[in-house]
Amino acid sequence: MNALTDELSTAAIAGEPGALRSVYDALAPRVAGYLRAHGSADPEALTHDVFLTLYQRMPELTGGAAGLRTFTFSLAHARLVDELRARQRQPVSVPYVPEDDHRASDSAEAVAVRAIGSEQAVALLESLNEGQREVVLLRVVAGLSLEETAATTGRSVGAVKQLQRRGLLALRTTARAHGVTP
Repeated sequence: MNALTDELSTAAIAGEPGALRSVYDALAPRVAGYLRAHGSADPEALTHDVFLTLYQRMPELTGGAAGLRTFTFSLAHARLVDELRARQRQPVSVPYVPEDDHRASDSAEAVAVRAIGSEQAVALLESLNEGQREVVLLRVVAGLSLEETAATTGRSVGAVKQLQRRGLLALRTTARAHGVTP
């Protein structure tokens, strides 16, 4: 994974194609992880939408790498909120046609063994309140600094610190109670 630096940000803002690709390589996996963790129906499509918007608005950016990262996750958050609101208004309904389904099914045991890790992680995150979950995902999954997380969520740095501390303590307690950690 490429590191996002101020020099890379400056080159990307100037429109250098290689720099734009490097910005994408540095941030896209974290953006997709953030969107996936929040339940996006299509995190890859939203990630691409975030970067299309980012590239269009790149000349307006300030703040170097930190500003670019903060703006990127602000876009991701806005796109996620839009998707979730749209889903609430009009759920997606796709008819099932058995004749067109050519998938092979794994055994129930194989599916359970594969899914248990991610299910436990999602269940642990769901045990947090919305503010704690938001801050923990931005800080841990997205790798944002306290200041970047505060800017993205519209909270003070102190509030972000408290939400992170309380969220991590709650995760530790819940994980121990469910035997997830030693």
